[in-house]
Amino acid sequence: MRRVTAPAYGVGIGWRPEIAGYVAALPGLRFTEVVAESLHTHDPVPEALAELIARGVRVVPHGVKLSLGGAEPIADARAAHLARCAELLGAPLVSEHIAFVRAGGVEAGHLLPVPRTREAVEAIVANVRRTEAALGGVPLALEPIAALFDWPDPELTEAQFLTEILDRTGCRLLLDIANVHANARNRDESPHTLLDELPLERIAYVHVAGGEERGGFYHDTHTHPIPPEVLTLIKDLCARTTPPALMLERDGDYPPAAALTAELDAIAEAAGWPAIT
Repeated sequence: MRRVTAPAYGVGIGWRPEIAGYVAALPGLRFTEVVAESLHTHDPVPEALAELIARGVRVVPHGVKLSLGGAEPIADARAAHLARCAELLGAPLVSEHIAFVRAGGVEAGHLLPVPRTREAVEAIVANVRRTEAALGGVPLALEPIAALFDWPDPELTEAQFLTEILDRTGCRLLLDIANVHANARNRDESPHTLLDELPLERIAYVHVAGGEERGGFYHDTHTHPIPPEVLTLIKDLCARTTPPALMLERDGDYPPAAALTAELDAIAEAAGWPAIT
């Protein structure tokens, strides 16, 4: 039976400068997200974002370069930047990825998966605690990434790996439902099995994005329409729990406003929620 509990924030869309006008014009918007590294904390908050905050829209800074999954300690300056973003935006929480992006001073330029080992859990927990110390009490949500490969000889399943990290740190879960689809497709597994095993009650909010099949793999591009399989997973997720928000991520090749609106409406319909448009 489908749940009918009302979500806290409903359907949202990630704020990007290229579509700031479109985002500002959404009458029912209550929740958005901004890439933390795109904000310059020595400057005022961009006017378009400040206007959303004044309207009561909750804005969450989303980090992409902290490298929580790296073997090296995170850079204190990066954690301080994330904390300053949260302060400037009056954010209810911040989010980052369970991934690494650099090693030995070399930048990968991409979110890379970490081995699902207990040693990796220890490194992530240590980096999360370092980040939380900088955040000064602002909650942190962790997002598992989409990956084209897995490291060999995992000691934990994905659900065990994520659950142990969440239990050890007390963090919330930023569940990317498109990543659930991508990883299941690329591993030839069932995405429903992961939803069965994850602590869905820990969800802070949910990402939704598009991608494409290419070269025998599913690529989480954020530049393509949402595939039907991801919309089906939204239905499955919302039959199990009511996440506070479902947020569309689009990071390039922006379509006309009507196409973005159609995607937001499709997300709301899949969840059984009212449309924001």
